[in-house]
Amino acid sequence: MYPFSEAVEGLRSSAIRDLMNLATRPDMISFAGGMPDNELFPLKDVQEIVAGLSIGEQQAALQYAPTTGYPPLLQALEQWLKSKGLPVESNRLIITTGSLQGINIFTKLFINPHDVVLTENPSFIGALSVFNSYLGDVRGIPMDEEGIDMAKLKPALSLNPKLIYVMPTFHNPAGISYSMERRHQFLEVINQTSIPILEDDAYGDLTFNTDEASLHTPLKTLSGKEQQICYTGSFSKIFGPGIRLGWMLLSDDFYRKAEMCKQALDACSPTFTQVLAHRFLASGKLDQYVTWVRTIYKQRCDYMISAITRYFPEEATFIRPKGGFYLWVKLPKGMDEKELLKETITDGAVFVIGSTFDPSGAPNGHIRLSFSNTSEEKIERGIRIIGDRMKQMMTRQA
Repeated sequence: MYPFSEAVEGLRSSAIRDLMNLATRPDMISFAGGMPDNELFPLKDVQEIVAGLSIGEQQAALQYAPTTGYPPLLQALEQWLKSKGLPVESNRLIITTGSLQGINIFTKLFINPHDVVLTENPSFIGALSVFNSYLGDVRGIPMDEEGIDMAKLKPALSLNPKLIYVMPTFHNPAGISYSMERRHQFLEVINQTSIPILEDDAYGDLTFNTDEASLHTPLKTLSGKEQQICYTGSFSKIFGPGIRLGWMLLSDDFYRKAEMCKQALDACSPTFTQVLAHRFLASGKLDQYVTWVRTIYKQRCDYMISAITRYFPEEATFIRPKGGFYLWVKLPKGMDEKELLKETITDGAVFVIGSTFDPSGAPNGHIRLSFSNTSEEKIERGIRIIGDRMKQMMTRQA
């Protein structure tokens, strides 16, 4: 037996990772993976970009880039984020290998074994895995339909947390977006501290109603003490996860240390995909693509809600999302989420159980359903399978 490190021994298997094998079976209807649909990728745009690259761009694409990122991409991304109201001029950008690397780097800056990390409960499993890999003491703060529960957050600050991680817009897995009032309440409390805040905005551009975009303004834009906040974003949901690119927008106080951490991890993110992302963004193709693809996600979300209304028992409830990829369904009282999963897998449908997203791994009577990469025809069949099994389990419990 090899003597693995404490950090590795403490990791728990991700249900999302374990279920991916099931999700790839041709006969399985998967609501498990939080990923775009292969049929929706901007393949024609990518082909045109590759065909139009200059010799210099082709050479750059096969060469190392600076650790902080391919300069033309950094410049285009700065302008794009600035147009969205983010405080680019008082901060610095680092291109990361997916936004999860940004979460990893920022955690590395602050967390020693047993340091307290506060997160929402539920929370993104990828972030929880990162915090656990640094042997952090992860404490979850409950959420309601408006965001993190401030009455529970305030006393938790007495635990002397070294880091607070939040996803205030189109939350994974809860699907909600903080109300503007809750955003201000959160900032009012946090601005009185010196705790570093990690704001994950992987889904912020996928609003279903652009007229309401101002209601989803990032915390970093709203805060009077914004340099306390590291803002991370991702090309995974607005271009393609296979390009493995994200970014960190952070103050000079954090930037130099983060750059050194990034250098130690992988020297630089893939230059080839950075060149593609630069062209995709600078040409305006990204904005055009996002405008189109979020209408598809809205249609699929609406269809899933319609199917749930028709097939789930009325005791199963949810909050209607205004963007993103997910529905977070509260099961009928007393229903075992793991048992439900086992039974629906038998019938050919898979989802992610709520305990996956609990910082302590405790069951919470919820399931996460992703509508992003499933056709309406499969949504219809899959939701009916889950609903039928729910009703059968309720009958047995009666």
